[in-house]
Amino acid sequence: MAKIEQIARKSDTARLSRRSFLMTAVGSGLMFGFARNSRAEQTLPSAMPTEAAFEPNIWCAIAPDGSIGVNIVRAEMGQHVGTALARIIADEMEADWNHIKIVQVDTAPKWAGKYVTGGSWSVWDTWDTFRQAGAAAKTVMLEEGAKLLGTTPDRCTVANSVVSAGGKSISFGDIVTKAKPTRTFTPDEMAKLPLKPASERRLVAKPVAALDIPDKTNGKAIYGIDVKLDGMVYGRPKMPPTRYAAKVQTVDDSEAKKIPGYIRYVVLDDPSGIVPGWVVALAKTYPAAIRAADALKVTWNPGPTINVSEQEIIEHGRKLAADPKNGTRVFNDKGVDEALVAHPSQVFERSYTCASVAHYQLEPVNAVARHIDGMWEIHTGNQWQSLVLPQLSKALQVPEEQIVMRTYLLGGGFGRRLNGDYSIPAVLTSKAIGGAPVKLILTRSDDMAFDSIRSPSIQTIKVSLDEGRKKITSMDYAAAAGWPTQVMAPAFLAKGEDGRKYDPFAIAGADHWYETGPTRVRAISNDLANATFRPGWLRSVSAGWTPWALESFMDELAHATKQDPLEFRLSMFTATGRNAGSAPNSNGGAKRQAAVLQRLADKIGYGKTQLPEDTAIGIATGAGQERGMPTWTAGAAQVHVDRKTGVITCQKLWLVLDAGTIVDPGGALAQTEGAALWGLSMALFEGTEIVNGTIKDRNLNTYTPLRIPDVPDMDIEFVQNTEKPTGLGEPGVTVIAPAIANAVFNATGVRLRHIPMRPADVLRELGQHRA
Repeated sequence: MAKIEQIARKSDTARLSRRSFLMTAVGSGLMFGFARNSRAEQTLPSAMPTEAAFEPNIWCAIAPDGSIGVNIVRAEMGQHVGTALARIIADEMEADWNHIKIVQVDTAPKWAGKYVTGGSWSVWDTWDTFRQAGAAAKTVMLEEGAKLLGTTPDRCTVANSVVSAGGKSISFGDIVTKAKPTRTFTPDEMAKLPLKPASERRLVAKPVAALDIPDKTNGKAIYGIDVKLDGMVYGRPKMPPTRYAAKVQTVDDSEAKKIPGYIRYVVLDDPSGIVPGWVVALAKTYPAAIRAADALKVTWNPGPTINVSEQEIIEHGRKLAADPKNGTRVFNDKGVDEALVAHPSQVFERSYTCASVAHYQLEPVNAVARHIDGMWEIHTGNQWQSLVLPQLSKALQVPEEQIVMRTYLLGGGFGRRLNGDYSIPAVLTSKAIGGAPVKLILTRSDDMAFDSIRSPSIQTIKVSLDEGRKKITSMDYAAAAGWPTQVMAPAFLAKGEDGRKYDPFAIAGADHWYETGPTRVRAISNDLANATFRPGWLRSVSAGWTPWALESFMDELAHATKQDPLEFRLSMFTATGRNAGSAPNSNGGAKRQAAVLQRLADKIGYGKTQLPEDTAIGIATGAGQERGMPTWTAGAAQVHVDRKTGVITCQKLWLVLDAGTIVDPGGALAQTEGAALWGLSMALFEGTEIVNGTIKDRNLNTYTPLRIPDVPDMDIEFVQNTEKPTGLGEPGVTVIAPAIANAVFNATGVRLRHIPMRPADVLRELGQHRA
């Protein structure tokens, strides 16, 4: 098989072929031994027959040299997921952390359905399985070690990959070498094994060295964009004017032929319908491919969405939401309409909107594809292989069993690589030239045009109040947006209380934990958005914009009814009915959300802090990401508003989170810091616009995410408990925008109802406020 080279930086070590990678793997897939010291490099385990390693289950393997491979099906994109998950097995196994190696596995039937890295699921979804897998490995090491020591398991202890008894000891590696254990465990058998109590954990919730940092910082880590195969050609697409329905009419490559290294162009035929209207320029080098694609003259029939604008999409959503017949009822309590109609003078209603948001990850999307040994092979970084494999099968018109995806690190994901659509043009281009290897890389501008953006959205919240205009007696909540799950993964649609299907990732966060009397929550699919672009999952997904509306609304309502915003919120966390919570994910229910909010208030000295003019603090709270896996979150922002320029400066952020057991404290902090800054970026800086059927901004000259000088001080605290761990990759995003908007109101008296909150918006509202 052809040689794969790391081209990002040359190393002193010998180059390794793909076959060498596979032959030296422990268990199934590719082992990346992420090293721990400055001289270390991304290594492979010692060469040995794979049968020499002991695999008590599909999740780990112990080699004769004592190294322990932990199989990771989650994508590594900067969040140190391998370190977080490996420590779960290692702790339960009583393994020596210095012997642990991360194994990022390629696709194979035994991993079918298990590949997905998103929704802050990785630790939560892996926690039980990996604890059981570690317990299974320890059980075998204890049994076989006891035999070799001439005693019984109950007389032995296990620590740091060593079994000891009666002054004698034997290592895991020697047990594998001498006993050659073969016992394996089914999932049902593993589920019955005893697990360590929290008091005996020595890796979980403790500081340990991350396994992947050295190679990421010295340039030796291998990303999808680093892949190089012998005989490979480079491709760059000529992007069609719209995402769907574009058809190529003519192609003129006369100018492209003048570019040295240009080979030819390919018009893609895509049976999956995911990349219609694509033309790919092929060349011997990537710079030549870039220039050739620019030189191609292509005419298209652009399709029906060529004139669609962002404002049209939002207004279409507004009309959809206004019709009570539209949408799926996620909550649908009796009595909502009766309460709203009975006292029309006591009804409070507001609408909130959000702009489109792009992912703009550091590594542009890319893939290398070829046909070899009867298999279609795709080398790329991806967050959801289980989703794209059927799409690849349809595009290539071959069975999934004839496709394998090789795993690499991701140079940023943020949800963009949950949608693996960028691998489809790579394989189709390779197919068009007889299966030869093709490396397709999208430029920054291509990547932006092809992005699965977060949909623009509109949310309308309406409540009725009691006679004293203090308490919410009913709520009607409608949210309209493009639905990524409907477009890309309809099998994952949920069913509402009315029996209709809906996208849970386009409404999560609106299904809140407040007691608001009879409540109806409607999730509405914006069909115009779905037809114009491919809606995507973007960090915190709907929970990045539903708390924006809900927490802005709660603050606005509190002020309108002359109530304290903190006390108003706390009064609704009754933890009764559906808000009581349940095991194992939401023990304590809304009381835990009340606890983080009260702790936040204590940290910021709520109501007691004296601040300069036009400077104030705002608060917000939420349940993180999904109702079935809540991460109780409270946030506060201190901002200053310049009344002359309209510029909002965020001076400090506070976050208090209850995510159960904090498996990886360092990773948790880094994840939450990053999430908070992502939320700040979307609140004040980021956001694009749909113009003529596609996004307007194509690079950082006009698309302006948060810059380093705009990073505020941050104070982040995690509630310490031993509850089941929930997600931490995204909850920090959720409360930032509403906390900032609430702070702006406290500082100036103006209410902003659209994000991003631009200086022009502030000046406009200040002018109206003065008037």
